[in-house]
Amino acid sequence: MKRFALFGTAAYILMTLFSCQNSESSPTEILPLIPKPNKLVMGDGSFKLNSDTRVFAEAEFEIAENFLRKYLQNGAGISLGTTVRDEAEIVFTRDSLLLDEAYELRISEEKIEIQSAGKAGAFYAVQSLRQLMDPQLEVANSAWNKEISIPALTITDAPKFRYRGMHLDVGRHFFPKEFIKEYISNLAMLKMNYFHWHLTEDQGWRIEIKQFPRLTEHAAFREETLVGHYNDTPQQFDGKRYGGFYTQDDIKEIVDFATEHNITIIPEIEMPGHAQAAISAYPELGCPGDPVSVATKWGVFETIYCPNQKTFAFLRGVLDEVCELFPGEYIHIGGDEAPKANWEKCHHCQKLIAQHDLGDENGLQSWFIEEIESYLNSKGKKIIGWDEILEGGLAPNATVMSWRGTQGAVEAAKEGHDVILTPTSHAYFDYYQSEDEDEPLAIGGFLPLKKVYSFNPIPHEMSEEDTKFVLGAQGNVWTEYMKTTDQVEYMVFPRIFAMSEVVWNGPSIDLETDYEDFLSRVETFMDRLKIKDVNAANHLYTIDTRVIKQNDSVYFKLNTPTPNKEIYYSINNGGILKYKKPFPITENSLIFSEVTKNGGPLKHGRTRIDSIHYHKGILASIEIDKKPHPSYAAGGKEALINGIKGSNTRYGDSEWLGFWGEDIKITLDLPSNKRISRVSTRFYHGPGQWIYAPKIASIEYKTNDGNTVLKTAKISIDDDRNMATLEYDLGGEIETSTVVLRVLNYGTIPQGSQGAGNKAWTFIDEIIIE
Repeated sequence: MKRFALFGTAAYILMTLFSCQNSESSPTEILPLIPKPNKLVMGDGSFKLNSDTRVFAEAEFEIAENFLRKYLQNGAGISLGTTVRDEAEIVFTRDSLLLDEAYELRISEEKIEIQSAGKAGAFYAVQSLRQLMDPQLEVANSAWNKEISIPALTITDAPKFRYRGMHLDVGRHFFPKEFIKEYISNLAMLKMNYFHWHLTEDQGWRIEIKQFPRLTEHAAFREETLVGHYNDTPQQFDGKRYGGFYTQDDIKEIVDFATEHNITIIPEIEMPGHAQAAISAYPELGCPGDPVSVATKWGVFETIYCPNQKTFAFLRGVLDEVCELFPGEYIHIGGDEAPKANWEKCHHCQKLIAQHDLGDENGLQSWFIEEIESYLNSKGKKIIGWDEILEGGLAPNATVMSWRGTQGAVEAAKEGHDVILTPTSHAYFDYYQSEDEDEPLAIGGFLPLKKVYSFNPIPHEMSEEDTKFVLGAQGNVWTEYMKTTDQVEYMVFPRIFAMSEVVWNGPSIDLETDYEDFLSRVETFMDRLKIKDVNAANHLYTIDTRVIKQNDSVYFKLNTPTPNKEIYYSINNGGILKYKKPFPITENSLIFSEVTKNGGPLKHGRTRIDSIHYHKGILASIEIDKKPHPSYAAGGKEALINGIKGSNTRYGDSEWLGFWGEDIKITLDLPSNKRISRVSTRFYHGPGQWIYAPKIASIEYKTNDGNTVLKTAKISIDDDRNMATLEYDLGGEIETSTVVLRVLNYGTIPQGSQGAGNKAWTFIDEIIIE
């Protein structure tokens, strides 16, 4: 599938048609509250807020009261007065019967009443109140000079999960202090309560540590940065020194700002891996202690901390200062992607393994983490680590952040540990969010808005008893390919809306109905983002397509998830038709389609172009002996025989299927005996992302006389395009009803390569039978 601006014959006809229709009309009046409240009952009339409005708040609600006062002063020039409870129009009171973080917001023509059990609930009530006001109030506008009308209603609300977070990596790319505050402000608007701040990386150390000045003099800067994608060959660099760091005064200012917005910051200091920048400043912290540079490209590096006394003295010193700066209960210590090659060769490391009966290098990492946990516990802090900290044994009091799927969460909860879900399949906002060919460069993957919205933070494999250990979930923003604040916002919004709703309300019960309602609120909320000058991605008017097979026929279905829209389309440059139902496909087809409203084009709408190859396998039934990885299974097994090829430049769209470390057997049963002469497919080949084309594949089919023919198929790799092709000519036409494709996984990634020692990924595209 490709997406373009309006060009070409069919698109010109669409444009002509639109020019004869009405322009886009104003959006339907709805209450664009995100996340959606648990319960909302509309009242009669509205409350008029003006300069005569007065507030009463019990002392514990100071944060909520101050936020409301500042918001109205900044946005409308309204200074709220103060009075006693019985005379106030806005009243904050405590209700000890409510759950922690719960609130009730009652708005009538005479009064606004907010009740909560504590300061958090009152703050969330104010965020709901904020979202009910005119979005123009989001920017300084002291010349407002009019009343603010707020609809009468009653909201009863409480979060499903106690941990509702977002992450930001400032190691790969550094972002200024004011942007960090704006990021936190946006989390608060969506009732999130944790900001996971990834402060140290191979490519840069971003926090001032007074005991170790070379961390900011040296480790905070790299000599150059990779240009383009890691998989590009040859790799190129910009030759420009890059870096930055936050002073301790910056940190204190940001922490104070977060406190005013009911956000707890969790700093992450990576160990034992992702430490090359720190070791570049102090080489004696690594094994074998040789000088290294701050990393200039992305990936996983073998330079990790050596578990010696110098390292532990260094880390204790760093953590002493970190604990003083961040008052929250958690310190994230990383623990992920730590290659053990240097530990295997290190005499000191091997001596530790033997001395403490640790078994192997995974046991040594577990011992390392336990040493750090014990120290942090002594300072009143708890640790969080990525799910690799399970390997070799889990530290006694650790919370596990499960990113490589949900299995880490299941295992940790079974052992009685708290868990936070952030799987790549639903929570990695550095993945592409659209299949548009002109999307900004990203690491790969495919995570559209709907998939985030479909997320269930409670793994289905988890026992009911263990669900009590699930604290919640968060979205992750890794910034290898986000150089600017605009790019961060583009990748975060609107997917953060879906995550905020999942962690506030829990998973959707009726996905299709709930998602349509969600999109109607997002569509209106986008006006608020525009006023706030947030560079949000807008793919709300994307057309979802699907090949449907019924009664030995192929149909093409078009759908737009936003309500009150129409779709027009043409096929093979034929006439323009209004879409009503799935239409038949009987030959190779080129389909143009576009979403409209009231017959006119939408501001963010674009023409979609789909190309369908009507080959002899399109009506086959398909079975795969392994399930694709949930992060790369968007189209399901039918994606391999729906006539649509995946992207030429990305492996994570809805057509490619990904398998991690598994051999696969794919069986195609044709609807009847077919005369075929050729079988072909493609594999993605991106070693920098642990993706390898298979070494061997075979084609198997049965002839009319019942003989089974098994042939090895040639695979040709094009490194420049990160692509490999399998093409097998049968040497003439043969008649068969079954074709079997066997694909052997590449195996273990070799030493010296990204992901060394891990299983390789296999990505496969459309299987074409001719």
